[in-house]
Order: sequence, then C-alpha cells, then structure tokens
Amino acid sequence: MGKGGDKSSTSGNATEKLEVLIDGRYYDVTNLKHPGGSVIKFYSGKDIDATQAFNNFHIRSKKAKKYMDSLPSRSADEKKLEKNFLPGQKSLLEDFNQLQRDLEKEGFFKPAPLHVAYRVAEIILLHAVGFYLVFTGKPILGALILGIVTGRCGWLMHEGGHYSLTGNITIDRGLQIILYGVGCGMSASWWRNQHNKHHSMPQKLGHDVDLNTLPLVCFTSKIAKRIGLPMKLWIRAQAFIFPVVTTLLVALGWQLYLHPRHIARQKNLAEAAALATRYGVFAYFVVPVFGLSHAIALYMFYNWVGATYIFLNFAVSHTHLPTVPKDDTQVDWIRYAAIHTMNVHSGPLGCIDWWMSYLNFQIEHHLFPSMPQFRHPIVSKRVKALFDKHGLHYDQRSYGDAMAVTFANLHTVGMEVFYG
Repeated sequence: MGKGGDKSSTSGNATEKLEVLIDGRYYDVTNLKHPGGSVIKFYSGKDIDATQAFNNFHIRSKKAKKYMDSLPSRSADEKKLEKNFLPGQKSLLEDFNQLQRDLEKEGFFKPAPLHVAYRVAEIILLHAVGFYLVFTGKPILGALILGIVTGRCGWLMHEGGHYSLTGNITIDRGLQIILYGVGCGMSASWWRNQHNKHHSMPQKLGHDVDLNTLPLVCFTSKIAKRIGLPMKLWIRAQAFIFPVVTTLLVALGWQLYLHPRHIARQKNLAEAAALATRYGVFAYFVVPVFGLSHAIALYMFYNWVGATYIFLNFAVSHTHLPTVPKDDTQVDWIRYAAIHTMNVHSGPLGCIDWWMSYLNFQIEHHLFPSMPQFRHPIVSKRVKALFDKHGLHYDQRSYGDAMAVTFANLHTVGMEVFYG
C-alpha cells in the first residue's frame, strides 16, 4: 500500500476524524460510505491494527486497495503502536503475514471450479431425490432430505458470500442470491452485512452481531442484564428448546420478517425474485397435491429440519467460548480466531467435513475467510504449528464433545440469567 509522504486531511479537527490503521498508516475514513456497512467503524478511532482484517476481507478486490490509497493518510508512530502490543504480539502478526503470503503463492486461495460444480450438483441431486420422495408417497422422508439440502444450500451460499467459490465477486454474489433465496428463503445482502461484522470481531460484545440473539436464545449472560420474568423463564429452558423450537422460530423470523423487510428497503429485485421463485414453486407444485394445511405442515417440518441442521452446527464453533469486552483494543485478527473460535475433528472418513461443509475448521476459516473451505483441513497443520510456536491453544474437539459443551453452556447461561 502507499508508503509515500503523508496525505493528511486539512479540514476539521483531527480528533473528529475516523481513521483506520492499515500497514503502518492511518487512513481517514470519516466520509467513506463503506459497501460493507458499519463494520469499518469497528476498527476506526482506535489503535487497532486492521491490516489483517482489511487484507482478508478484500483479497478479491483490487478496487479496495486503490481506493484506500486515494484517501488522506498519515504515517503511524511505530514505537507508540508497539507500546499497545501484548508480549509476542508483533512477532505473531509478522509470522501470520508470512504464512498468508506463502499460502497465496502456493495457490490455496485460487478458486476450484470442479469442487464448486460438485457442490452444486449435489444440491440439485438432493433436491430431486427429496421432491421425488415427497410426490411418491414418502413425504416425511422427502421433507427430511429437503431439510438437509436446505442446510447445505446455507453452507454453500456462505462460501459465495465470502467470494471463495469462483473468485469472481459478481458471479459469487449471484450464486449466493440463488442459493440463499431459493434454497433457504433468505437475503444474501442481509447476511453479508451481518456476517462480516461477526468475522471482524467474533465474540466481542457490542460488535459481534451473532451475540445479539435475544429474545430467542442467550449464549452469554452478559447480554441479558435487563430482561423480565417471562423471558427469564424461556432462557432458563433454552438448552432443551433450542433444537426443538428456537431454531425454527429463528428461521421463520428471518424468512417472514427480517429478510423481506431488508430486501424491500434495499429494493433488491434479484433477491425478491429468488424468494418469489421459492414460494412460487411450493404453491404451484406442493399445495395442489397436499392441500394448503398439509402443505404448510410439510413446509414447517422441512424448514425445522434445515434450521436445526444449520443453527446447531453454527453454535458449536463460537457460542460457548469467552467473550471480548467492548472496549478491548488488544485482541488481534489471529487471537480472535485462536481464543474465540474452535475446530471440530474431521471424524471417520471425513464425515464431519461433509456434514459441516468444512466449517468445522472454523479457526482456519476465520483466519482466511476467502480461502475455498475444502482447503482448510490441508492448511490446518501449518496453522497449528504457528499457534504452537507462539503459545496459542489450537482448540479442536470431537463432534460429540463440541455438542456437549455447547448445550452445557446453554444450560449454564440459562441458570445464570434466571437466578442472577
């Protein structure tokens, strides 16, 4: 990035600026309308090094780097910055930057068209099998398969949202719109806006939107300071009702309210068309065969299977881990992944890799969100070696242990909220 002379802004008081620290320079983003939303403010106005976050969020975008170089900027005082470092933090960041450069040179971030074709073909095949069973006298089994493939649409759209499918931002966004809109009944642009905030600072109070889960579920008692008795009773039982009721309520809330509202506000015709296609297919093919009431019941069952599949597997990676105080400025990109994220073992014959679409390697995913996810198991040994070198715990557990600690946390937090 631009390392030349200072290009400081001459207007306004310096204390009123919003600046972001990237590669040893402060960039003035006061008037920047960031396409990714308010996530940029998480790194502005503080001595938080945004270099790794910026590089990984924009690895597919040449425009972002050119745009930053056009902004007013000034050199950072390296000695002053080093005073804010934790012991060994500078060396850790340097080693991570070198690892990322090595992985880029070795082609780990390049798209894999054959893998994408396989994943898309799998989704088409599972939909065909599911609908075949629904219309040939096995509606429950068919809806079960359709629920699973809903979750798999969610996994694949997740890669599209990170631009790790084809490497072409426009194409990946288009795939994400289809997969998430038709496959899950949800908005791709809403997801990108929220998910980027989560990736920016996972488990940080006031920043990670995945902690803003009330009134349906509470993963940490720190977000439930002022709630009434009815909600306390609900949260007290959350470990039992999360997979039975809560997951479906989250999905319905997103499908029927939050996401359609976002699409309408953004006037996003492509996403509106995707949702219309989903419900149009259901109304045209399913309702005439089963009748409205039975068709709705079938849809609710299929929706519940998909929601439980994806939300349960999402929960094991973060929700039971420590949170970061809102005013903490010392947690860096690597420590967010090391301390506030965990992996799940691949399982026999890699069955968990398939079941979670490689997002069981959540540490690698948070370090390299734009890397095609099927490569995360390959690079995991090098990440573990980096962690070992710098005394960071590489948290990897079995699927059973991960589920057990997730539900134990739900129960513990429920008791804390109710009795606290």
